[in-house]
Amino acid sequence: MQGISVCDSVVSPHGTSCRSACVARNDLRFCYKINPVSHGACAWRWCAEKLHVRTDRRKMNTTVRTNARWFFGGDARNSNSDGNAKARLERSESANEDILIFYFQLDVQTRIQYALNIEQFDAAKQLREKLAEMETEINRQREAKRGSSKNEAQDKSLNLLRARADLQKAIESENYALAAELRDTIAKLEGDSLALSAKALAYQSVKYEFRLGQKVRHKVHGYRAVICGMDPVCCESKSWMETANVEKLSKGPNQPFYQVLVDVYADPELLVAYVAEENLLEADESEKGRFEHPYTEFLFYGEDMARDFIPVKQLREKYDQPRYEASGDENDDDGTTDS
Repeated sequence: MQGISVCDSVVSPHGTSCRSACVARNDLRFCYKINPVSHGACAWRWCAEKLHVRTDRRKMNTTVRTNARWFFGGDARNSNSDGNAKARLERSESANEDILIFYFQLDVQTRIQYALNIEQFDAAKQLREKLAEMETEINRQREAKRGSSKNEAQDKSLNLLRARADLQKAIESENYALAAELRDTIAKLEGDSLALSAKALAYQSVKYEFRLGQKVRHKVHGYRAVICGMDPVCCESKSWMETANVEKLSKGPNQPFYQVLVDVYADPELLVAYVAEENLLEADESEKGRFEHPYTEFLFYGEDMARDFIPVKQLREKYDQPRYEASGDENDDDGTTDS
C-alpha cells in the first residue's frame, strides 16, 4: 500500500481560507481542514482518497470519494466566546485521528469484500495483509499510548525484588553508601509499582457510567455531544492534560475519559473532545433533538427509540462493549438498521 489520505473539511460559500492539519502513521496519511465561518450556512464534507494496491501482475488504483454534506449555521460571535474557548481546551487531535483511522479500517474491510465479489482474489489478499499489518501497528501504538499496565507492574515488581536483594548484600558487605542509594531506588520503585498496579486494576474493573452512542451534555460548558469512545483512565499526553487542567478535576486523570462528538451547532471548531466522566451528564429528553456531526454517518447505524445513537458492530467490538437495547428496540438487529 503506497498511501492513503483521509480528509474532512468545512467550506464557506464566501470562499474564506481554511486552516489545515495532517497526521501520519507509517504509510497512512490523514488530513483535515476546518474553516470557521463568520455567518450564514456552510457545508461540511469529508472524503477518503487514493488507495493504491500492488498485486504480482497488476496495480489496482482506485479512488473512493464519500461525501457527507449538510448545512448548518456558524456564528463567529458564538464561536469566539470565552465559553467556547475554554471548551476547546478539551479538543483532542489524537481522538480525532483515532476516529479517522477507524473509518479507514471500515473502508478497507469494504474494499476486501468488493474485491472478493468481483473475484479479484489477489487484490483481496493484498488488502487483507495490509489490513492485518495496519491493525497490528494500531494495537501496538494504542498499548504504547495507554501503557501495558499489567506488564509494567510485573516488571517493576521484579526490579523491586532485585533491588531488595542487592540491598541485603550491600548491608552484609557493610557498603552503606550503596545501601543508601538502593533504599532510595526501592522507595521510588515501590511508588511506581503501586501506581501501575492501580492503573492495571482500573483497566480490569472499570465500570462506565455512559455507553457508546449515548447523547450527553457537558456539565461545565453545556454543549451537547455523543459518546464514541472510552478509556478507563486518561490516555492523553501530559501536555494535553496540563492544557485541559485535568489535575483540577476532583478525580484527576484516574477516572474514565470519553471521546465525544460535539454538535456542530454548538461549536463547529470543537469537533471531537476528550472529556472526564465527572464532567458529563446524561442528556435530558428535551436535549435529544437534531444532532449534526460528520462522523455519525459511519460510527452509528441511526437512532434508537430513546433517540440515542446505535453504534456499529465494529465500534462496539473495538471497545468490547455489549449491545444496548432501548425499550422498544428488542426486535431490531444490526443488519436491519444498517444504512
